[in-house]
Amino acid sequence: MNKKFWKNKKVFITGHNGFKGSWLSIWLTELGAKVYGYSLKTNTEPSLFETCFLDERVNSVTGDIRDYEKLKKTITSVEPDIVIHMAAQALVLESYENPIETYQTNLMGTVNILNAIRESSSIKALINVTSDKCYENKENFKAFKESDAMGGNDPYSSSKACSELITTGYRASFFKNSVAIATARAGNVIGGGDWALDRIIPDFIKKMNQNQKLSIRNPKAIRPWQFVLEPLSGYLSLAEKLFTEGHAYAEAWNFGPDNQDDKSVEWLISKFDKEYCGGNNFKILLNDNLPHEANYLKLDCLKSIKRLNWSPKLNIEECISLTSDWYKNFYTQDKDVYEFSVKQIKQFESI
Repeated sequence: MNKKFWKNKKVFITGHNGFKGSWLSIWLTELGAKVYGYSLKTNTEPSLFETCFLDERVNSVTGDIRDYEKLKKTITSVEPDIVIHMAAQALVLESYENPIETYQTNLMGTVNILNAIRESSSIKALINVTSDKCYENKENFKAFKESDAMGGNDPYSSSKACSELITTGYRASFFKNSVAIATARAGNVIGGGDWALDRIIPDFIKKMNQNQKLSIRNPKAIRPWQFVLEPLSGYLSLAEKLFTEGHAYAEAWNFGPDNQDDKSVEWLISKFDKEYCGGNNFKILLNDNLPHEANYLKLDCLKSIKRLNWSPKLNIEECISLTSDWYKNFYTQDKDVYEFSVKQIKQFESI
């Protein structure tokens, strides 16, 4: 990362206290940026944000992305240089349970952040972080390109497709000569400090702490697994380009692993199980009545590789090792969580 670029930049992050948001807040803080966050209260116990005492390092406002007036007032008071929109309802299964909240958050949240920055004179760049699940997935083992059709067979996926379309509409209607706006579509991330529900590594960690075996659904489903810092490095590279070169980069971007690192759920958890605690700590859940989830997801990241000079640094085994090391440190070694996270960031930067 270009530390000189980020020094004293005002960066406004929605969803800054989530898993990816917390890692991004740590990284930007270490780069010398002035980080401002807007989010609901943390909803996991523990949380990376709280264990790293990030409330003492960043400027946080507790607020709902659906509260337009509060969001607009906060942005106006901060006068940020760059906005990274990450606040979302981010779980497929949760979207089946609460579809209205999912659509309200992921659609109107996007509308609110885009509308709130329309009259800003300070903001030069905005990234809307969506998902690899925004594509129309026909399960034909095709790697999705940024130009492929939007779709979604569940409330979460379709909400992210809608968020992409909303961004395109606002960009064409209101931001032709002002803020440079891009969307970022990343694969499934793993890494230390994630305790969210219905995610494979956090679910495994929770079961281990309860001396139970994890039951996994959709064991053969293939996902573009990547270490959390991989897409974040892409967001930072993209933000630099948007800020310095403007609308030439105001479009959609994929950030995913190398093709050989697209692995099944069963493969991933089997490797993590052996790395973390020796193996034989999960079982396959036999249930034909589960809600639909895509069986195959893969991203074509050639555009990001060529134009952003971004590429994944870690193979899947290294991703698993770093993730395992973080949780081992948290539960057994008790080293300073923030400093250990910074250590992994420095390790990543040096590759």
